[in-house]
Amino acid sequence: MRLATYRAGKTCILYDADSLCDAGRPPQTAAPITPDCFEPDRWREAGRVTGEAPGRGASLFLDAGEGAEWVLRPYRRGGLIARASDARYLWTGLERTRAFRECRLTAHLHDRGLPVPRPVAAGVTRHGLTYEAALITVRIPGARALADLLVRQQADDALLDRVGATVRRFHDAGLDHVDLNARNLLVDPKGEVWLIDLDRCRLRRPGRWQEANLARLQRSLEKFDAAGAMAAIRRGYDRASA
Repeated sequence: MRLATYRAGKTCILYDADSLCDAGRPPQTAAPITPDCFEPDRWREAGRVTGEAPGRGASLFLDAGEGAEWVLRPYRRGGLIARASDARYLWTGLERTRAFRECRLTAHLHDRGLPVPRPVAAGVTRHGLTYEAALITVRIPGARALADLLVRQQADDALLDRVGATVRRFHDAGLDHVDLNARNLLVDPKGEVWLIDLDRCRLRRPGRWQEANLARLQRSLEKFDAAGAMAAIRRGYDRASA
């Protein structure tokens, strides 16, 4: 995957040049990648929002035209700091923005053949000492969150085994997923497991963070009354290391 950058006013956009356009020119697609593409209201006004995922950022499912489906996720703060501003972050340089870092990390993992959504573009708009950002990725057709399958009791041991094996693949690649939970693990209609939302994640050498990831997943399962699912996930995780 070849990522390229261009500027449009106050907004810098990092995009997948291989699938959207030739480098050096704004992309020409059914839904051009312009600053407006990162504005949820513009998609709503055009009647091209097809759904919405739960979460702080309220990710939107988009009809991008010509059969393409995208996911738009604005970056949003949580906790007490969100009372001051839930959408702005301190500017410390373009490549250190959350959107650019996540886009580049996702592209790297995608190129390595790991099951992550293909990134489309990251947009960063600077406002003096702060910035706002959003990320667009390709939607995984028909995928459902593991959390939903657990609630509906549709996650059998074979699927949970694959969840564990998938997590192990990412750990072996060095990915520290700081928010590993049952909503960030998706299952497509073929039963393949995908990992999403790599915000603040990073590549690291093996260490205690791997167990911390699994402990976080365990706490997530407990929230969905599915603590017992961790045994099968662990088996898949351990098996994949053999």
